[in-house]
Amino acid sequence: MKRYYKQVIVLFAILFSYVFIVGLLFSNIVMYIRKKTTEEIIEREKNLGHYKEDEYASLPKKSLSIASPFGYNIYGELIKVNDSNRYMIFCHGVTQNTFNSIKYMNIFLKRGWNAVIYDHRRHGKSGGKTTSYGYYEKHDLKAVVDWVKKRQGQDSIIGIHGESMGASTLLLYAGGMEDGADFYIADCPFSDLEEQLAYRLKVEYKLIPKYAIMPIAKTFLRIRDKYNLKEVSPISVIENIEKPILFIHSEPDDYIPKVMTEQLFEKKKGLKKLYLAPKGQHAMSYSENREEYEKMVDEFLQEIGYH
Repeated sequence: MKRYYKQVIVLFAILFSYVFIVGLLFSNIVMYIRKKTTEEIIEREKNLGHYKEDEYASLPKKSLSIASPFGYNIYGELIKVNDSNRYMIFCHGVTQNTFNSIKYMNIFLKRGWNAVIYDHRRHGKSGGKTTSYGYYEKHDLKAVVDWVKKRQGQDSIIGIHGESMGASTLLLYAGGMEDGADFYIADCPFSDLEEQLAYRLKVEYKLIPKYAIMPIAKTFLRIRDKYNLKEVSPISVIENIEKPILFIHSEPDDYIPKVMTEQLFEKKKGLKKLYLAPKGQHAMSYSENREEYEKMVDEFLQEIGYH
């Protein structure tokens, strides 16, 4: 009998250790994903021809510090090139910062739009301790939208462009909080964070089944960062968005599969447009298809009356 109890205790200790180690490691990876440095981002954007220091320095910029509802400040910049009431807000992807948004901002500056670029929580110069892939970030986006409406006028025409996590964030904002912009451009979003994490787990750790990881990961994230993965699901709120959306995804993307954007597009009601770029890995739709990308943006703006 004693031997039986010892075996049970050993098995329990092994199981507890497995759950604790897996939960801690996985939640750490999710919450504290390694960010690219500003130097790394600038070097990449320069090599791709997106960032020219002199041109960026010459823009009429105003630094912004917007209060997040979670007690830190959101860093950003207002680039106002004219006195129009048209503003684009740009949401960068995970591990990036405002310098990654410059290439998209330039598309709209050329077309006479003013712009707001900002750092998500825990990125760039913004505060915040963890990355939540849209759960907390959507509230910060609302704070930025509110700032534009309050400081630039309630009659402002506002569009929001997001890449990857930024695209999912704007969908969570528009579908789960308020449909507060006039249109959206969602470039390579995930449709459901739990599905995306399970997909990455399958790709990167082929021998580990998701049922051995995901239930533990979900529990640890709920305890440590106070949110449920099920609440980070653009596909569950997409039907609430009435304003027009341009969905973009590159066909070869193997980080977030294009089927996620196709699912979002299919479920979106009302005016919508889909551009599947033939070239480019994840978040490279514009870099590898520049003329076609800008053409699709122009067509979308014309269709919704903001060209």
